Amino acid sequence: MKILKITIIIVGLVLLYVVFGILVPAGMFKTITPHFAGKIQKLEIPIAGPEDITIDTQHGLAFISVDDRRVNVKNPATMEGAILLMNLTDSIPALKNITPPGFQDFHPHGISLWTEPDGRQFLFVVNHRQKSWEQVIERFAWRNDSLIHLESIMDANLMTSPNDVTAVGERSFYVTNDHANSKSGINRTLEDYLQRAISYVNYFDGESFRKVATGIAYANGINRSADLHQLYVAACTGRKVLIYDRNATNGELTLEQEIDVKTGVDNIELDETGALWIGSHPQLLKFVAHAADPAQFSPSQVIKLSKDKGGKYQLHEIFLNDGASYSGSTVAAVYKDKMLIGSVFEKSLLVCTINK
Repeated sequence: MKILKITIIIVGLVLLYVVFGILVPAGMFKTITPHFAGKIQKLEIPIAGPEDITIDTQHGLAFISVDDRRVNVKNPATMEGAILLMNLTDSIPALKNITPPGFQDFHPHGISLWTEPDGRQFLFVVNHRQKSWEQVIERFAWRNDSLIHLESIMDANLMTSPNDVTAVGERSFYVTNDHANSKSGINRTLEDYLQRAISYVNYFDGESFRKVATGIAYANGINRSADLHQLYVAACTGRKVLIYDRNATNGELTLEQEIDVKTGVDNIELDETGALWIGSHPQLLKFVAHAADPAQFSPSQVIKLSKDKGGKYQLHEIFLNDGASYSGSTVAAVYKDKMLIGSVFEKSLLVCTINK
């Protein structure tokens, strides 16, 4: 009888942990009430998976990273990814594939655009090579409306699971490593479901990589302030946005603030005011189910973090749906009254016009 009571207590404690330690943080019981104040146009794209988008606000150009992950999971390296371009100043949105001709084993993830004071521009792209199984940052020059590949930068020890990148110079950048466990298996699964804060951020100073921020629960999206004094990191399973002060001399980071946003944050983009726009997964377990089965919907969400007059960040939910019309949002990039929403798996992106 005593053993039975102990067993019941243990089982009860395990169930409580599953509910309050995993299901509640993952948004399983969150009420989804779809809303958006504006107009939405779904634009079909030639390759599925517009996972990341960044906008050159000076010229109104949107760079879009695409890769058909479902096809390549079933049959690795059978379909190339690409960088697409959209001119947001055109009255009718159109897409152009700007991937350099003949560039192979290209499976882009996070991207970042850097503009030098003299106007020269460089695009940094996380690339998960599937033929060689290497994880690299591809560095391109954006010149005369063309991408020119300059180099592939890698570190087999530190950059094992890169997710997103943000450039801070012509050849320097920060990159998130979303898992400490680089290979799939029980350790990686436990890292996700137990929300273990063991992922990190690497800094490449132009010569070598080094860890500059650790203790992050699934380091996902990353971006920098316009003055390069701060860095923003999305802790996806931690459901937080981490704000770091950046030492411009040596690139070191100091954690300044943690913002609990209660959702699975993904890529971070900034508007011209410095506000953060973040594609998010309000129900993470539904996103896991959607990744395994396209018939399972995963709600899409966009949140915005902006400073009030007192300097405190205020959270606004800009967009929310139940996933039936568009699943697994990962990014929201804004240009004037336009907002582009991308996804891990959809073969389309949302072109939204925000009500003033």
